[in-house]
Amino acid sequence: MHTKSLLFVLVALPLLADPVPVRYPQGLLHGFLALRSQDGAIIASGDMNQTVKGNQVTNILSFKFKDGSLHEETTIFSQGRTFRLVTYHLVQKGPAFKRPTDMTVNASSGQVNIRYTDDDGKEKTANEKMKLPTDLANGLVTTLLNNIPAGAAKTTVSMVVSTPKARLVKLEISPSGEEPFTAVGASLKAHRYVAKIEIGGISGIIAPIIGKQPPDTHLWMIRDTAPGFLKSEGPLCDGCPIWRIELASPVWP
Repeated sequence: MHTKSLLFVLVALPLLADPVPVRYPQGLLHGFLALRSQDGAIIASGDMNQTVKGNQVTNILSFKFKDGSLHEETTIFSQGRTFRLVTYHLVQKGPAFKRPTDMTVNASSGQVNIRYTDDDGKEKTANEKMKLPTDLANGLVTTLLNNIPAGAAKTTVSMVVSTPKARLVKLEISPSGEEPFTAVGASLKAHRYVAKIEIGGISGIIAPIIGKQPPDTHLWMIRDTAPGFLKSEGPLCDGCPIWRIELASPVWP
């Protein structure tokens, strides 16, 4: 997860459906994150490493839970004129996840491989060849938010999710206003976004009725000379509770 925009004037801009253009190329990065429950308790420590080789970026985001669980995303993407996913690997295991999952996505070949543990504790596999669009955003949401134009009313991208079988969905990202915050005594403004999964088809129609519509994810970004991620609130998996991801600072002895 590359850890992760405006006085919002909703003007008539076209909906972005293609890969997001590169406005701010990604570089070397090492950041620390905290994963909290809704009551503010820290449940996992996070680490993000990003390296660059040519126009290809590798981002590794991991959360190590106090109960021994692990959430790890490895995202490899290119940044030429646009951001394009190359490969994505998600690992979720341990008691924090009711359905431990290991999913890999190869964006160019369309191959999606998923290993998961079902409700009876049996390990199963679901391998599928899919026709994947060029706007695939697995592991790229906060990177894309850094590069979406400030006046964009809505951005729509695609994602592969495990349900537990592979499913292609749309993710609609919309601005949701400003919120003040302080950093070392300085007063600043965060720009809030709402990311909503659109399931589509007949399943999308009945999902809200039967309680299967995934909760929205809220993201707070700073849009300044150098835009960046501040925090997010949302589930990390199907059936996960709402968790908060925040930036963390080193604590010295």
